[in-house]
Amino acid sequence: MNLRPRDLAGAVFALLVAALFVRLGFWQLARLRERQAENAIIATRRALPPVELPLHRLDPDALRDRRARARGVFDYAHERVWRGRTFEGAPGVSLLTPLRLADGSAVFVDRGFASSPDAAHVDAARYREGDTVAVTGLLLPAPRDRGDVNPAALRDSLPYPVLPVVIRLDDTTAAHPPGLWRWRPPALDDGPHLSYAIQWFSFALIAVVGTVVLLNKRAREGTSLA
Repeated sequence: MNLRPRDLAGAVFALLVAALFVRLGFWQLARLRERQAENAIIATRRALPPVELPLHRLDPDALRDRRARARGVFDYAHERVWRGRTFEGAPGVSLLTPLRLADGSAVFVDRGFASSPDAAHVDAARYREGDTVAVTGLLLPAPRDRGDVNPAALRDSLPYPVLPVVIRLDDTTAAHPPGLWRWRPPALDDGPHLSYAIQWFSFALIAVVGTVVLLNKRAREGTSLA
């Protein structure tokens, strides 16, 4: 096979690119395994019996994705609106309401999504659902600083201690005020990693096959010229 140095250099470059594509494909497969392992942990935590609040010692990270139960009185006077939320593509807000517990502390309850054209303002009084309640939902760490939802500012502004977690009510809770939508539990799927891996391996195959075809074409051209 009589090939020019430029053709050989191009072939080497194409093979290096194909090797990179293969590496990226295996990286996506590794991410898929990581996601599956994380999903298994989350599923196991959700299947455990609900945590009863309040707890004397509470580790937010250890309790993440556990279900929790709490009974108390909603403090609507100190309710907060979490702006800039979306639900099925619609703009709106979340309603974060302190639930006063029997030991004098409180826990914020994410009661769900309310539609709002500007994703900032809503008539929260429309969505009240009683005072003394028992709630069950997913237990999550308190949100990080998100402008108007600043955990440190929230704790400092309230006249009672607040647990560093949020109970998020989901759509397994049957009763809710009209227009207030409970959040769906996050789906435990594999994500796009497998499809991305297939794409990268396909790109590598195309690069290799294309290089072989091009080299054969160059070789035939060189033979015919000879």
